[in-house]
Amino acid sequence: MNQTGTGPAHKLHEENRTARMLLEILNKEQAQLVAADVDALTALTEEKNQLVARMSELAAERHAALTAAGFEATEQGMQAWLDSLQPPTARQSWKELLEIAQAAKEINRSNGMLIGKHLARNQNALNVLKGGPQGQTLYGPNGQSAVTPAGRGLVIG
Repeated sequence: MNQTGTGPAHKLHEENRTARMLLEILNKEQAQLVAADVDALTALTEEKNQLVARMSELAAERHAALTAAGFEATEQGMQAWLDSLQPPTARQSWKELLEIAQAAKEINRSNGMLIGKHLARNQNALNVLKGGPQGQTLYGPNGQSAVTPAGRGLVIG
């Protein structure tokens, strides 16, 4: 089995490093979501997208190497390949990568929930500005108040 060069473990160290960087970005993203700092989120999103793209490239390379080594291009295939190694040199790196991926998945899930809360809050604010669910608007197209007084008019005289 090929353990160096183009083998499945060849770029495992880089996958781990990239996954750690992604986890760090997800943690920063979560902090910015809590702080509602849209400008910081925009910058983090670009960096996150680049890291996700790199992780996809590295996983595709690992899958190709697994297939070339005669194993299935899956997590189970990677485990079978690792089990075939003597000595088990790459097992710890793979274990770390799986742990990082699980942590990133959980943080990403939490971030999605935070985004959902922000969206709901913004939708509620828009509903208030539009006058609530009845479809009434507080402001007309000219920016002036469009609210008409409710109740009876005052009759004098």
